[in-house]
This record gives sequence, structure tokens and C-alpha cells, in this order.
Amino acid sequence: MASAEQIAAQIQNKKSLAVSSTWLNNFLSTSGSAQRNIPASAIINTAIFRVLASDFRESLSTTPASLLPVDIHDPNVQERRLVGPIPVQVLDIEDIGTSLWSQVEAIERVERGEAVRGREIVRTVNVGDDNEGENGQSSSNFAGNTSGSRGAGPHRLILQDAAGTKTVGIEMQAIEDLSIEKVPIGGKILLHNATVARGMVLLDPQCVSLLGGKIDALNGPWKENRKAWLLQRVSQVQNE
Repeated sequence: MASAEQIAAQIQNKKSLAVSSTWLNNFLSTSGSAQRNIPASAIINTAIFRVLASDFRESLSTTPASLLPVDIHDPNVQERRLVGPIPVQVLDIEDIGTSLWSQVEAIERVERGEAVRGREIVRTVNVGDDNEGENGQSSSNFAGNTSGSRGAGPHRLILQDAAGTKTVGIEMQAIEDLSIEKVPIGGKILLHNATVARGMVLLDPQCVSLLGGKIDALNGPWKENRKAWLLQRVSQVQNE
């Protein structure tokens, strides 16, 4: 069986995350990992999955170097550098490169069972491994492209570190897999050598590593309320 020290070292090595001893001891006591015949690799992989699904405020140990500056949102600071690595979790993500109404329409297409492929609207169906479409071929499911923003952006994110400090991140260059479809709420990001300008973190492929994960308790309500939030924003814009 893997020891707590081994698990912590592997999480640090693979994800650059320093887990707290309290979280790790709780994981070991509740995961059944004390049972015999469980490979160390399986325990370590489960621990990584659990920490990425956790709230970083509860699972990580903190040092000044692994946290955002408490005054990071100060607009009077023209520019500063975050050396890091600094682990953060996503509390919100917004596609600021696609119109609000286009995003509403994309959600409604999915609600009707439709999605966009190029310039076409195609009907999406759920098929099993052995099911075939009407033409005798497996049907493609494009439901993953739900917002019409595949390859769109830039994105605006609300990020939070392990101490609870929040900041705004703006995608300055396209970052692969950074989208509303692929980064759920509670998704984890590692910042390294990121520039902060006037209180906002400037995100680009060189300073961002997407770690995966999500927080189900936050992601579910966010998805359920997103259409209503977008419609509210549309209404506000129309009334201005």
C-alpha cells in the first residue's frame, strides 16, 4: 500500500499540487485504501482524481509562493509577474468573443436536440455502441459543441486560489481546450510566470496548464442557471 508520503510526492510530481496532510489523511481513512491488495498506482490515481474534484481551499497546503497576492485585483499596479506555480480553480467562465444572444440560441438548440456542425444544424441522438443510424452507419453526436463557441473566445474567468483569494483572468491568446464546453466550474488550472496587468491575469498558452477536474456542487447549478443568466444580460443590454 502506498504511504501518505508517497501519495503526496506523486501528486506534487504529476500535478504540482501540494496536498494538505489533513486532506490526505482523510482520503486514506475514507477511501478503503487500507485494504489489502490495492496497487499503489491505483491509490495514487484515485487520490489525484479526488484532489482535482475537491475544493482547493480544503485540500491544498499553502505557502506564499503558491498563492495569489492578496491585492492582486488592485488596478493601480500597472504590471507584476506571478512566478508560481500557483494552483487555482475556476469559479466562472464566460465567452466574451461570442454574442450573448448567440450563446442563448446555442443552448436552445441543444435543448431541442440539435447542434451546429459548420453551417449545418444537425439532429443529435444518443446511440449505444451497437446501435446504428437510419443510414446503417453510426450516428455522430455533436452535443459536446453546445455553445457555438468551439474555437471561439476570448474567455473571461474568475479564478480562486487555495486561500480563497479571487481574481479575473483574460484569455489573451487562444488556449487549447479552454472553452465553456471543456472547462467546468471547479476545473483546476496551474499558473506559472503569468503577467498581471491592472488587476487582471493575462492568460496565454505559455502560462496556463489545464489540470482537469471539477466541483460537482458548483458546476451543476452553474449549468442549470446559465441560460437564465444570459437572458438577463440580454435584457440589461437592450434596456441600456
